[in-house]
Amino acid sequence: MKHIIEAHRYLENAKEILRDKAQKEDNYYKDSKYVKMAGNTAYNGVLVALDGLFGDKKKGRKSVEWYKEVLAKTDKKILYAFATAYSLLHLEMGYDGVPSAEVAVLGLKEAEKIIKWVETKQELVSN
Repeated sequence: MKHIIEAHRYLENAKEILRDKAQKEDNYYKDSKYVKMAGNTAYNGVLVALDGLFGDKKKGRKSVEWYKEVLAKTDKKILYAFATAYSLLHLEMGYDGVPSAEVAVLGLKEAEKIIKWVETKQELVSN
């Protein structure tokens, strides 16, 4: 469960970056540098949670396609949540610095859903 605690820490850090540094005004963030930082931080939290559940890949680095393949075999709903989190957190926020607070809220909500799903899966395996 150490990876779950770490994943939650990443999400809290992302929220803190948005709240304290991104300068929200009228539902938009003014500083794209911090939007990018928060998006990538939250997305990495998702990866930490999933890595704790799925472990290491046999060969090479994990890619977004690898995560999608594994999730497709495990749970389609979480696959959709992952695809949304990837798009919003990693691409739109992390790369593009999209300033919309609504994008950030939805991305963080999807990340929380994935982390909670991993936590539930881990509890079932533990019992």
